[in-house]
Amino acid sequence: MKEMTAKEVEFLVNEGKALNIIDVREVDEIAAGKIPGAVNIPLGLVEFRMHELDKSKEYIMVCRSGGRSGRATQFLESQGYNVINMQGGMLSWEGKVG
Repeated sequence: MKEMTAKEVEFLVNEGKALNIIDVREVDEIAAGKIPGAVNIPLGLVEFRMHELDKSKEYIMVCRSGGRSGRATQFLESQGYNVINMQGGMLSWEGKVG
């Protein structure tokens, strides 16, 4: 499973890179803030909404601490998607939140 640190993701965001970030936290957790531009697909819905994702694109998976996004990353990887888990999740995120 490919992984990146929150600092690496923050650097790319600050550079203005077009990233595809999927936040797998629940809707009530997202209310406290998410990485700007991140799309919310709660972990329990990933299997049912993966058809919305493009296998030719790279996705960075995010959750609160890195556990749920790790499970989503492993699942999507097994389905042929190009995914990276953000280590430490939003607990490690020091960048802007939207």
